[in-house]
Amino acid sequence: MAERGIELKGSSFTLSVLHLNSADIAQAKQQLQEKIAQAPGFFRAAPLVINIEKLPQIPDFSALSAAVRELELVPVGVSGILDDSGRAAARAAGLAVMTTGKVPAPAAEPSPSSALLNQPGTRVHRGPVRSGQQIYAQNGSLVVLGAVSNGAEVIADDSIHVYGALRGRAVAGAKGNENARIYCQQLMPELVSVAGHYQLSDGLQGEHWEQPVSISLSGEQLKLDKL
Repeated sequence: MAERGIELKGSSFTLSVLHLNSADIAQAKQQLQEKIAQAPGFFRAAPLVINIEKLPQIPDFSALSAAVRELELVPVGVSGILDDSGRAAARAAGLAVMTTGKVPAPAAEPSPSSALLNQPGTRVHRGPVRSGQQIYAQNGSLVVLGAVSNGAEVIADDSIHVYGALRGRAVAGAKGNENARIYCQQLMPELVSVAGHYQLSDGLQGEHWEQPVSISLSGEQLKLDKL
């Protein structure tokens, strides 16, 4: 019997998506370069999907792909294409044609209690935490009234409360507080850590992925509970 040399399996990966608002490739490259400069280590050799749904015409995919590669990113596909000619042009440039499903409008997210916001030592960050940003709550808890983007980092010596999607890195109990917790409305992080015990994205993609979750430490393992 012939040995089975390969296997094809479905999987899921986190991909950054570049949304183009203009067909000016030079302008897009410059703006992307500025974004990369905020977190160069995170973006280096990262796979990238190019979304063109806002463009009135099909861009030069070969030139666009070359510009992205010059910035040490890896263009893997294009989304937002609506016609066959655009799909053919993307494939001719060596790019995959990708589709995204419609996401239903989320239900209203709960708001933090005034007791939490006014708790002594609590740091409140209003708005999103963007890629390359780091927010640290020293000697207390951190409340984020917004999402945490890929490439962003939130740190607290006590607990972390994210009233939005958690996509970046969250480090609670940074000085060893084993009673610290992480709360979020949508779990999609790159890394979570409580008192030095951490879990990466790959180990979190199960029943709790994209769900409202609390994360605590149980022994030496992280424990996830749906909110």
